[in-house]
Amino acid sequence: MSLNHSNKNQDAGARSLEGDFPLPPGRSLDICQKLQSAILQHRLEPGLKLSEDEVGEVYGASRTVVRASLQALAHSGLVTIEKNRGAFVARPTPREAHEVFEARALIEPRLARMAAETISDADLERLKAHIDAEHAASHAGDMGKALSLSGSFHTAIADIADHKIMAQMVRSLISRSSLIIALYWKRVETTCESHSHHALLKAFSEHDGEAAEEIQKSHIVDLHSGLDLRNKEEKTMRLSDVLSGDA
Repeated sequence: MSLNHSNKNQDAGARSLEGDFPLPPGRSLDICQKLQSAILQHRLEPGLKLSEDEVGEVYGASRTVVRASLQALAHSGLVTIEKNRGAFVARPTPREAHEVFEARALIEPRLARMAAETISDADLERLKAHIDAEHAASHAGDMGKALSLSGSFHTAIADIADHKIMAQMVRSLISRSSLIIALYWKRVETTCESHSHHALLKAFSEHDGEAAEEIQKSHIVDLHSGLDLRNKEEKTMRLSDVLSGDA
């Protein structure tokens, strides 16, 4: 994905925002990234209203600055903006959930095969670090962070495969998957079972593209089967309580 920024550190921080669209500058980008993290770590639940005034009060920013952040998140698919109602954390429907995981099952196995054929020792270490960080978060009881790291493991594979268009698609699908899992996941443990990621790592270390493709396909199917696609009761939460530590 190509993001045009003059500051390389800003590029890295903004990398996980999806799509080809202009990212907000300065303070708006900072707020955008903090909200993104809160959504992907499931501290802000699907359907929660993101009041411009309340977000601005938490971060000490004007409505104009906050609005630019919310618009960028809307472009990424993490937020929906409804006329005369405002911004809300996106709430995927059961149909969207099926379609997202069906798309992942088509794209990600192919990328896993491609990654296995070209992966370097440095790439393997990077993937191992993702798994170690995920396990640490899981053992600490931070399931939201563990899930976010699991998603990063999948996007890292897409980067290693070095197919720009499919990697961009995977980033968007992973963001949507995180929201879907927050809403519909029926298992208590973290979503990306460790044995699947370890099996992928082994296939990558052996440059076994066929095995990597099959493991990834089975893994995505297992994730899809772990969804309980029934309507969920909405929880009540205060935006300021969730975001107060980010200010």
